[in-house]
Amino acid sequence: MDFDYTDDQKFLKSEARRFLEGNCGIGVVRGVLNDPARSYDEALWKAVAGQGWLGAAIPEAHGGLGLGHIELAAIAEELGRALAPIPFASTVYFLAEAILLAGSDAQKTEWLPKIAAGEVIGCFATNERPGALTEAQIQARVEGGKLTGVKIPVTDGDIADVAVVLAKEGGRSSLFLVNLHDAAVARETLETLDPTRSVAKLTFSGVPAERLGDAGEGLALAEQVLNRAAVLLAFEQVGAADRALEMAKSYALERYAFGRPIGSYQAIKHKLADIYIKNVLARSNAYYGAWALESGAAELPLAAAAARVSACEALWFAAKENVQTHGGMGYTWEVDCHLFYRRAQQLGLVAGGAKAWKERLVAQLERRNVAA
Repeated sequence: MDFDYTDDQKFLKSEARRFLEGNCGIGVVRGVLNDPARSYDEALWKAVAGQGWLGAAIPEAHGGLGLGHIELAAIAEELGRALAPIPFASTVYFLAEAILLAGSDAQKTEWLPKIAAGEVIGCFATNERPGALTEAQIQARVEGGKLTGVKIPVTDGDIADVAVVLAKEGGRSSLFLVNLHDAAVARETLETLDPTRSVAKLTFSGVPAERLGDAGEGLALAEQVLNRAAVLLAFEQVGAADRALEMAKSYALERYAFGRPIGSYQAIKHKLADIYIKNVLARSNAYYGAWALESGAAELPLAAAAARVSACEALWFAAKENVQTHGGMGYTWEVDCHLFYRRAQQLGLVAGGAKAWKERLVAQLERRNVAA
C-alpha cells in the first residue's frame, strides 16, 4: 500500500507552495497579528478562493474541483507551512464537510457553490464549556425552529457568515445551520494566544435554525465531522512542524559559538533529530488518515485519532525546540519562532485537545482488539 502522494498530487502541492510563498510570507501573518482590527487577511482569502482550493473536495456538480480529500490534504499541508491567517479550516474542514456528510440535496445546492467560490465563511459551534463533547454538555436548544443558547469558544465565529451548531432538539442533539448575520445572534471576539486565527463567543436568542441531517443524530454526525477535520488539521500541523524544523536547522548552521556552528554540538543535533523523528511519525499517521478518509475506510476513527495525537505532539515539540535552538533571541517578538508556537497551541485545541483525542485513540484500539 502506497501512502505517498502521486505525481499529480506532488505537482499540486509544489504549486500551492509556490503560490503561498508569493502571497503569504511572514509579513502577511504579522500584518494580521499586529492589527487588532483584523481577524484574517482578506486579500489572501480571495486569492485562495481564486485558486479553487476551497472547492478541492467539493464535487464539480456543486461548483468545486472534484479532486478529493488527498488533494485537499496536500493543500492543507502548505497552508500550515505558511501559517496562513485565513478561515480555511473552519470553512472547508468543518462547514463544507458537514454539508457533504449530512446535507440534503437542497442544502448542498445552496451552500457548496458559495463555499467553493469563497462567498461564505463558516464555523463549527459545538462546545459550551471545557470537557469531552457529550449529550450532557449540550445546553443549547432548538424549539419551534428557533435556537437559544451559547457556544464558546468558536474558531472564526466573529467573522463567519454561517455556523454549524450542535443543539438539543427534544431529548437528543441535532446539527443545525444558522445564519450568523441574524439580529438574534450576538458575537464577542475573545483574546487568544494566536490572534491570526480568531475565536468568538456566540449567543443565540431565538435565531432561526435549519436542521442538518436527521433529528437526534447530531452528536454522531459531529463526531464524524471531527474525524474528517482531524485528518486535514494534522496535515496543517505537519506542514508547520516541518517549517519549524527548517528554521531551527538553518539557524543552527549559521549561528557560531566558540568558533563553530552551534549545529555541530551534540545537544543541538539531538534537538533537531528529535524534531525530525516526531515529524516523520506524524506524517506517517497523517497519510494513513488521508487514505482512510479518501477511501471511506472503517478505520477512519482510529486513523484520525492517531493522526491528531501525533500531529499535535509534533508541532508543539517542533515549535518549542525551535525557540530553544534560537536561544534567548528565540523568545523575542522580532524573531518568527513565536508565530509557530502560537499556531501550535491554536491547532492543538481547535478540534478538541490532544488529551481527548488520546482517549479516543485508546477507545478505538480497545474496540479493534475486541473485534479481533
